Amino acid sequence: MDACSPRLLLIRAAALLGGCLLGHGATAGAWSGNVALEWLAFPESSLSEEQHRSYLSLSFEPEYQLEWDGGRKSFTFEAFARGSQFDSRRSHVDIREFNIGIVERDWELTAGISKVYWGITESQHLVDIVNQTDLVENLDTEDKLGQPMINLALVRNAGTLNLFVLPGFRERTFAGAAGRPRFGLEVDQDNEIYESSAGRRHVDLAARWFQYLGEWEIGLSYFRGTSRTPDLVVTPTGPTTAPVLTPVYDQIDQAGLEVQGAFGAWLWKLEAIRNAGFANRHYAAATGGFEYTYVLESGVEVGALMEYSWDDRGRDAPSQFQNDMLFGIRITPNDVQSTQILAGVLVDLDGGGHSYNVEAERRIGDSLKLSLEARGIFHTAPEDFLYSLRRDDYVRLNLAWYF
Repeated sequence: MDACSPRLLLIRAAALLGGCLLGHGATAGAWSGNVALEWLAFPESSLSEEQHRSYLSLSFEPEYQLEWDGGRKSFTFEAFARGSQFDSRRSHVDIREFNIGIVERDWELTAGISKVYWGITESQHLVDIVNQTDLVENLDTEDKLGQPMINLALVRNAGTLNLFVLPGFRERTFAGAAGRPRFGLEVDQDNEIYESSAGRRHVDLAARWFQYLGEWEIGLSYFRGTSRTPDLVVTPTGPTTAPVLTPVYDQIDQAGLEVQGAFGAWLWKLEAIRNAGFANRHYAAATGGFEYTYVLESGVEVGALMEYSWDDRGRDAPSQFQNDMLFGIRITPNDVQSTQILAGVLVDLDGGGHSYNVEAERRIGDSLKLSLEARGIFHTAPEDFLYSLRRDDYVRLNLAWYF
């Protein structure tokens, strides 16, 4: 078995956990998590006869937390499973976290499978590159697959430096032939291409420095390894069958910058990257803007958001964020049901397709939460990045029971 395989890392982490528990007499930990029923509905008929107007699915997300040695050592386990109607690609199981953590005064170490989030802007997270995106869960790229890693954090007065060794690559997930939404042609996830001869076994490296400077938060990051975003290449399959999209994973170097400043009701944000190697070229991209929050006499918080996204690849960028402006509003009533509403419109300043997004959630009693999401696009042309999604506007209802 390969020394870099995620399975071997998982076995070693489990053995280390067993030794720690036996040696330190840890007590029982705590279970938590949720079970959720989801309904995904599409007002318009699909482009493909294989697709449907309505999808039901059930998900299960258990989590186990254990601490010992005065809280200096910990074990975390989190899994995710979904059974989905019609789309077999969306029916999947993943270990999001399975790791051991050690915390000392000036350093922290985590080994196993973990989730790491980088980024501060609302419209997209340019610098977030450690974990692979679980795209069958949601197109917003917020859901991540578990990543085998060793993470050493050095805590100093000059800031915190996180060093990462990432053995074992996780491929991006995509909807199947019957799934919606999806980008026109089906993605062939069984014949992906890697620039590195090591393929999935390539060991990636990453680092991130973070510090508070007065009202400012600053993060600098670097990643060297297999790109989490594949280049999708149209590949013929035969004279009478439709072509497919083949994922090509390049080797890249990416430097990232995060800056956030809080000044009263104003919150200023910036993310920027410089990427070398993706699709055999260099490029730069950035997203920046602000959020202003006003508190009404009733205690309701109303936030206005505005962000601009730029990519120097222009219309050739495999993204809708090449020259776009986000206008949004966030409403937080601060009620006992923890109600939240976020709505936004992303406007293409080059005159291409625009998109909208509405998210709302509210607790029901002590253990239920109802979530609503609506996404769609409008004013798209055949040359637009979003054109293949022109009939995939959808509404998602999710009812989760937390335990």
